[in-house]
Amino acid sequence: MSSSSDHNLENTAPHAEHATMSKKKIWNVFWILTAITALEFIIALYIVPKGFFGSGVANPLYIILTLMKAFYIVAFFMHLKFEKLSLIYSIVVPILFIVVFICAMLYEGNYWFITR
Repeated sequence: MSSSSDHNLENTAPHAEHATMSKKKIWNVFWILTAITALEFIIALYIVPKGFFGSGVANPLYIILTLMKAFYIVAFFMHLKFEKLSLIYSIVVPILFIVVFICAMLYEGNYWFITR
């Protein structure tokens, strides 16, 4: 009988690490994502058309806000925040290499057009 009780404890252990994701935390993340989205809409529909910022300021701001939203979605809803550090590195590092590669290719492509 002790083996069956040990088996039950083993089945519940993996779910314990995700116990920190409560309904309250989900709603907090939801409201943070809603606020970031509202800020993006305010910038796009009010601040830029009124001329408070130019697109040179607004575009990097959109990118930063979008990356913040992506962090919250990946960290909490895809449970990456609760994973081991090695898994996080195995996902994030290749993505960073891809982003750096894209930036390098865009820079090199621009150089090719300038020298023609």
